[in-house]
This record gives sequence, C-alpha cells and structure tokens, in this order.
Amino acid sequence: MTREAKQYDSALFWAEKWGLRNLRQTLLDEVRGLVLEIGMGTGLNLPLYSEAATVVGLDMNRERLLGSCGKHQARRPLLSQANAQQLPYADNQFDCVVGTLVFCSIPQPEAALAEIKRVLKPDGRLFLLEHTRGHGPVSRRLTDWLHPFWFALQGECHLNRETGALVQQSGFDIAHSSVHGKGVLQMIKAAPVSVDGLSRQS
Repeated sequence: MTREAKQYDSALFWAEKWGLRNLRQTLLDEVRGLVLEIGMGTGLNLPLYSEAATVVGLDMNRERLLGSCGKHQARRPLLSQANAQQLPYADNQFDCVVGTLVFCSIPQPEAALAEIKRVLKPDGRLFLLEHTRGHGPVSRRLTDWLHPFWFALQGECHLNRETGALVQQSGFDIAHSSVHGKGVLQMIKAAPVSVDGLSRQS
C-alpha cells in the first residue's frame, strides 16, 4: 500500500470504528449488478459489497487507487483514474453508481451527477453516503462556521454542501434519505427521473 493510502486509512480509522463502516454496509446491502464506485479512494467499501456486485472503481488520486489493490483479495475491481465530471464510460452501462464521502470534494457536483445519470441504465440506482451541511440548527451553524477554515486548510472539501438538494435538482428521485452522525452525514438512495418526469423505476 502506498504512503498516501496508509495516511488516508489512518485518518478514517476511528470514524470507521465508531459507526461509519456500519453505515457503509447499510448503504451497500442493496447494491447489485455492474457497479461504478466514484471516488473509490483506498477501497474501504470493497469488502462490504455482496457477491452479486461487480465493481468498477474510479478515483482521481492514483496513489489511493493503488492502495485499494490489496484491500480485499477475493474481489479485484477494474480500476480507472478519471474525473467523475467526465466519466469514460458509455451511456446506460451501470446498474448502480455508488459514492461515499466524495461529493464534498467534487468541484462541479452538478456535472458529476449529470454524468452519473448518463451512465446509469434506465432502471439504475444511485447510492450515496455523504457528509453534508448540518441537518439540525446546531450542526447547520457549525458546518457553515467551520467551512471557510476547513476549505482554506485542505482546499477541496466543502463541509456545508447540500448534496441531497443537488441530487434532486440534477434529475433524481430520492427514494430514501436518512441523517446520521449528529446531523452531518446523509444516506441517499435515488433513481433517475425520465423525460416524462417520472422515476425510471416507476
């Protein structure tokens, strides 16, 4: 595993122990078929997919992707270093698209969601677990207050991004939304809306 991959895993160690891994498992329980995971990072989700999922992993960071190679010996995903805003895949290709803790750092999330909608099959589904702007009065004020300092420190993560609203605005019907982590984590399961305004799964 690369040095950066080890640092990434170490930074998430306690969050995983304190419940993030369980949330990942809950998110992935329904994921089946040909799956695109955007922002795969070091492959923390890989051991949690069922045998019914064939995973294609995408990330901008080559070092983190390399760290995923030995994460789960029984599952060898096809890896691609690419931008979620310009997915290198054909239309209507994937049964599911998964993202965990990635939309906070995508510069143009609307462009990424448009690309996800393009590559999903007509009955495809989107599964996200994201840290977002707080969903309660205290957590909302906290994320708004911390955001400028946090973004100035590391330059890519938006603490107060309202990902659920962006998903809806980008042409998805949210079938499930739940809030976790003291109001700053949101789990989203959604399906693309067709041109007639109905969910493709209707």
